[in-house]
Amino acid sequence: MSDQAGGGYLTWVSRWTLVRTSVATAVAAGAGAVATSPDSSWYLSLDKPSWQPPRAAFPAVWTPIYLLIAFAGARALDGTAGDDHRRRLRRAFGINLLLNAAWTPLFFRVRSPGLAFAEIIALDASNIDLLRRAWHADRSAGVALLPYLTWTGFATALNAAIAARNPSAQAAG
Repeated sequence: MSDQAGGGYLTWVSRWTLVRTSVATAVAAGAGAVATSPDSSWYLSLDKPSWQPPRAAFPAVWTPIYLLIAFAGARALDGTAGDDHRRRLRRAFGINLLLNAAWTPLFFRVRSPGLAFAEIIALDASNIDLLRRAWHADRSAGVALLPYLTWTGFATALNAAIAARNPSAQAAG
């Protein structure tokens, strides 16, 4: 399933699989980027913990994580034997990206840290499931997802802290 003529890391994954996972991941990333509004008066007024990273950290962390998600997805899909298993992995990958994209509008557009927290718990569960499936298909794919799992775990704690510090911010208009 590898593209031997491609050279480099494309010998590890098929070009077509990498294109598909990259496009899907870019769509999720783009949806999140469009919905983010860290300059809104609502967001600026929230009481945030002292350990919240600076604004510039978020794109600096998410960009390589999205690249790793696309790579891991391609690696895992190429390493999965059987159409049924591959279909289940594609579904898990798609659900994960939908959950990833859904958090930002819930937090920034709906303005509900509480609802976003419930959603990110579902994303965390999906991340664990995706990592398990990827690891089973190809260990390097599983390892590539570890930063994603770690960062969303941190984001979950940050979301919980913001929700707890701002009870009146829940679904505030």
